[in-house]
Amino acid sequence: MTEEPARPVLRLLHGDATPEEIAAVIAVVAGSRGPASAPARAVTSEWSSPARRMRTLLGHGDGGWANLGRPR
Repeated sequence: MTEEPARPVLRLLHGDATPEEIAAVIAVVAGSRGPASAPARAVTSEWSSPARRMRTLLGHGDGGWANLGRPR
């Protein structure tokens, strides 16, 4: 099976453009497509969160340390 030559994306119809002008047109057209889509962030579990490794503050006042294990 023979491959067909790729069709040009842009074609100069009229005029005599310099290579710099053609490069400028290609840069504008390529920039108008917008940024490439950013890769989706991987969802991480809260169990693997670095914040879980931080020490919690000790409670102040009477029975402060005893209240650390109770739900807030």
